[in-house]
Amino acid sequence: MKKLSVASLLALVLGGCSSLPPQPAPISTTTRPATDGMGLHPPADLASIPDAVPKREPLNRFANRPYTALGKTYVPDIRNKPYRMRGTASWYGRKFHHQKTSNGDLYDMYGMTAAHNTLPIPCYVRVTNLANHKSVVVRVNDRGPFVGDRLIDLTYTAAWKLGYANQGTAQVEVERVFPE
Repeated sequence: MKKLSVASLLALVLGGCSSLPPQPAPISTTTRPATDGMGLHPPADLASIPDAVPKREPLNRFANRPYTALGKTYVPDIRNKPYRMRGTASWYGRKFHHQKTSNGDLYDMYGMTAAHNTLPIPCYVRVTNLANHKSVVVRVNDRGPFVGDRLIDLTYTAAWKLGYANQGTAQVEVERVFPE
């Protein structure tokens, strides 16, 4: 029989005593790495987290420069133009939670933000899951994704609201939205 450390034993005992808020369905470890997921202390009601509200903001002077990631060069499009594209959305969770984003914000996996390779930072987009037609509005404040042919990375909350957090990816339409 394996010996348990005091900390592990204490965590097991105390874990049975705590009262946690209702949580979304667990994340499948077959589609997400073990270091990712919804986190240890998600908000009690993810559905109540509001979408981002588009507002006028100055472009970040550092996050909108051409850059290279994984051997590929990207040139952000800082024109104030409409954008609409279909592709694969993924999400990033606790591995990056509280890390700095490209514009210097601290990443909040329970917020309503996104990472995109070339859209201006900041800007706002409506993301629609093509399978179920659910949509959310998020603020683009980070660069990525840099994996395969993915179009956009969303927070865990945005992916959960779109209904694909457990699958890891979904086919979506991304459309830039502007302040009224």
